[in-house]
Amino acid sequence: MASGLLTDLYELNMAASYLRHDLTDAATFSLFVRRLPPSRGFLVAAGLEDCLAFLEGFRFTPEELAYLADTQGYGPDVLRAFEKMRFTGDVWAVPEGRVVYAGEPLLEVTAPIAQAQIVETVLLNHVTFQTAVASKAARCVLAAGGAQLVDFAFRRTQGLDAAMAVARASAIAGFAATSNVEAARRYGLQAAGTMAHSFIEAHGDQGVAFEVFATDFPGMTTFLVDTYDTISGVHAAIDVARRMRLPGPIGVRLDSGDLASLARRTRQLLDQAGMRDAKIFASGGLDEYTIAELVAAGAPIDAYGVGTKMGVSADAPYLDTAYKLVAYGERAVMKLSPGKTTAPGAKQVFRGPTGDVVGLREESPPPDHRPLLAPVMIAGRRLAASETIGTIRDRCSADLARLPAAQRALREPVPPRVRSTRRLMRLHYQVRSELGRFMPAPKAEPPRSNAETRLGRRSW
Repeated sequence: MASGLLTDLYELNMAASYLRHDLTDAATFSLFVRRLPPSRGFLVAAGLEDCLAFLEGFRFTPEELAYLADTQGYGPDVLRAFEKMRFTGDVWAVPEGRVVYAGEPLLEVTAPIAQAQIVETVLLNHVTFQTAVASKAARCVLAAGGAQLVDFAFRRTQGLDAAMAVARASAIAGFAATSNVEAARRYGLQAAGTMAHSFIEAHGDQGVAFEVFATDFPGMTTFLVDTYDTISGVHAAIDVARRMRLPGPIGVRLDSGDLASLARRTRQLLDQAGMRDAKIFASGGLDEYTIAELVAAGAPIDAYGVGTKMGVSADAPYLDTAYKLVAYGERAVMKLSPGKTTAPGAKQVFRGPTGDVVGLREESPPPDHRPLLAPVMIAGRRLAASETIGTIRDRCSADLARLPAAQRALREPVPPRVRSTRRLMRLHYQVRSELGRFMPAPKAEPPRSNAETRLGRRSW
């Protein structure tokens, strides 16, 4: 069950007023990103699965209604309406894993306005956070150039729910595994882990620690070699692997220092020992920028553990998302606030070889374009079972492979210009004209002197 109290108070106040005054027509709200962070040339859509799960279970419990009666003073009529309320609306959305851009609806909700209003907060929360993280993770994947990535973010995410969402979002983007065991169980991911420095320190001798660990886990032995001195740690790992004749390739993990030079020296030592199939794993404050630098330096690193900076999307920790009313009943609506103007009407995004075009939902696609938003929930019921992570990951991988260099650039990326169809532009101007009555009339300028007129011409 999804609590009806998972919302901002003003959503409940508006819903209560709608219900009191019989405003019950269907309303369409559009969820979109106003503008991309300066460091982003694209985004990866994520969070839809949690949105649909919330909508399916949405309701108010008797305890929640009693709380609202005691603290907000809602009358019996409103409380009865809340008690009966379930989400009965429709949802159109861009599938998870799809590359998206600013100004495009990621999700649109059409439902009785009180329902559509109350769910705003949770939908924004899921889509905003998970899209931000999936986008950061996708940039790490692009930077890694084929090396495997493991989610190490659990201990640094801002809450346990965030850790679960990060593990899933990073898997969508192409991460091979996660250190988060519960996320691995819940989402069918590969769990991965080595050892901590405390394990080495507790044994007092790194060679002893390596031997104990290899005895307990002979088929999954990756040695953390930098507790004291990285190169001596590599020698100790090689010695243990030789003496114990471990099955399968071993791994060594570098977690500090000059990772590029240490990886080169480690590779040399492993190869000289006849362990050419041994893997080098790097971690320690990594993100797409440091990974790209290591790849450019030719560091022989096979896999990276990426934690804090990916898990909080450190350089772009939020997205400027919005959830705005675009239609009520048969009437298209829009907002005219400076810098926050919205486009009216239920929409569709059409993707084609010349870029993305936003139009009205009922429009036919332009030539060689295909629609991105699809119905995923009708009358409060999902239209299909949840997609597997593998399906979503494949979709993301295909979209990332098609990205132009300017959009995938890690520094100073250039996002594409998203255009509007003529029909959407006509509706925009029509609604804007109708709303002109709410705008102040232009002030008449006082007549200027001849001198002012001559000066104005000269300046121009």
